[in-house]
Amino acid sequence: MHKVGLIVNPIAGMGGKVGLKGTDGSEIVALARKLGATAEAPFRALQALKELEILKDSIEIITCPGAMGASVAKKCGFKVGIIGPAKEETSAEDTRQAASEMMKLQIELLLFAGGDGTARDIYSSIKDSGPVIGIPAGVKMHSSIFALNPKRAGELALLCLTGKVKELREAEVMDIDEELFRKGVVCARLYGYLKIPFERRYVQNVKAATPPSEKYEQEAIAAEVVENMEQGCIYIVGPGTTTRQIMQLLGLDYSLLGVDVVSNGKLLAKDVSEKQLLEIIDDKRSKLIVTPIGGQGYILGRGNQQLSPRIIKKIGKDNIIVVSTKDKLHSLKGAPLLVDSGDGEVDEMLAGYIKVITGYKEYAVYLVSF
Repeated sequence: MHKVGLIVNPIAGMGGKVGLKGTDGSEIVALARKLGATAEAPFRALQALKELEILKDSIEIITCPGAMGASVAKKCGFKVGIIGPAKEETSAEDTRQAASEMMKLQIELLLFAGGDGTARDIYSSIKDSGPVIGIPAGVKMHSSIFALNPKRAGELALLCLTGKVKELREAEVMDIDEELFRKGVVCARLYGYLKIPFERRYVQNVKAATPPSEKYEQEAIAAEVVENMEQGCIYIVGPGTTTRQIMQLLGLDYSLLGVDVVSNGKLLAKDVSEKQLLEIIDDKRSKLIVTPIGGQGYILGRGNQQLSPRIIKKIGKDNIIVVSTKDKLHSLKGAPLLVDSGDGEVDEMLAGYIKVITGYKEYAVYLVSF
């Protein structure tokens, strides 16, 4: 009988669609709920567990009550062992205690659904124990212990449990200061390493910073985008330093880490939520400008959850403009650009080849996968 630990952080990712860039702290969680945020992590944990259903009769899921894991494990029909008391509101300390208790019970593998904050809590509790697989469910995910998406997390867990992936590798646990992040300042810190079952096709890279030397290329990309902007069209500008150059060339205020909306050379809205975006674009002609995350390659699903499946469906693949410096594409070493929207149909729609603006009158055709 395989003994697998499962920890779900119920509030992970709630701040994404409402533009809060995270859910660290009870006040932010309350605000997220007030703005209409719903739990994302349980659904993403469910997606991962479905990949393990083939082993359902030979797995016992050791988990916490209710939304911290038991609910989704039972929904999939697994045998469930529950540790700890049921709580209406969970905390980081509950995650730390659960991880510690699971290691004492000698679990074979620990799956957790959350973001960098959850990873940090687990690391502080179990240090170099493992193996661990992160099911990506947060807003900010700089750490390399996460799978590419929930389905890949489940597939990797299956390979690990069936002995098809035996290599364990130390992966970075990173986190940023959310308070500074909301002010447009990225201050990332390495907290340590956790052991993961390693298979390159299934796990994400650690996020890489943009070097100052790319500024010229970013300005050239901005010139190409602005020159081709159409009158009467609404442009949704995603976060990033490359897209920032577009806003600066237009002479408009911007949110470096948020989503802004412009039309006819004017700022319509700054740092918007999914709900605001839906109201702004309605049935109007709209385009979306995004740039990949350095080192990881994500264009959707990491740090820009405001750009939800509903938004993407309204806009359509043909109206998505991808911009990237050549160095950023080269840093992927042939790996595809990635999407993790949370909606399988949308991810499939976006898969395939897409044009990427890499400079003034310069383009590349690049593969998008999930």
